[in-house]
Amino acid sequence: MKTDIQEKLTELAFNRTTPFCYGCYVKAPKGVCSHCHSDDLMRELEGVGVEWGTEWVIKHILQEELTAIDTDEVFEDSIRGCYPEETVVGWLKLDTVEILKSQDPISWRIARDEYTDSLEQDEEIVSFDGGSNYYWKHDLESLLE
Repeated sequence: MKTDIQEKLTELAFNRTTPFCYGCYVKAPKGVCSHCHSDDLMRELEGVGVEWGTEWVIKHILQEELTAIDTDEVFEDSIRGCYPEETVVGWLKLDTVEILKSQDPISWRIARDEYTDSLEQDEEIVSFDGGSNYYWKHDLESLLE
């Protein structure tokens, strides 16, 4: 799944960029520089810049056109769906999520990370940068249609 999306993102990056000869500093839309005849070309994203490869273009597209998931918020919503909104402790009514987060922050982080991992294993979310940013699979598919 991730490789399919990665391939489509790479194709999108190629479609949105133009080959660029950095040595002659000219666009080379035919894939070969008309001045020096080099085919060792960078990619130019209009209004953004030029660089080798497509990873930077993909990163730019994702940052500009999608919103990364806030895994804390997604996990909190999941917990709120599983447990009552408030927990009674003696005579106090307290927010269940806030109690869990404040009373055992290590357990909270472990549970959040396991939840995030399960979403990734179930292919509901995808990361292209080792887990720094996650995107919903359906948002990626919509972008690539």
